[in-house]
Amino acid sequence: MVTQITKGIKISVNTEFEGTYFRNHKLQFAFSYEITIENHSKDSVQLLARHWEIFDSLNELEVVDGEGVVGKKPVLKPGESHTYASGCLLASTHGAMHGWFDMVNFTTARNFRVIVPAFLLNAPFALN
Repeated sequence: MVTQITKGIKISVNTEFEGTYFRNHKLQFAFSYEITIENHSKDSVQLLARHWEIFDSLNELEVVDGEGVVGKKPVLKPGESHTYASGCLLASTHGAMHGWFDMVNFTTARNFRVIVPAFLLNAPFALN
């Protein structure tokens, strides 16, 4: 698990290798990740958008931007958390992701960015 705290918001990430799939006549490696967002600040906040940079060992880069996470824009009061799961397909057995969440602080009405630390995506059978 990797964790990072930005402006009182703690991000924790767990990853799993899910298996291999054929997509468009190409072998793909599927990974899932579970992210927990914890509000350790004194203010209520809302997640508005996400930005991901997904790398694989074949030097391919995919950038994903969008509203919310898995169709939700969670509001977190102080002490609350939100956990969600998602996934990605890579062309290789090794990769990594990192990014950020754009959030708003309801007390100050200011937007801020919460860093999601880099996390590895590794198929265990390919590790030596």
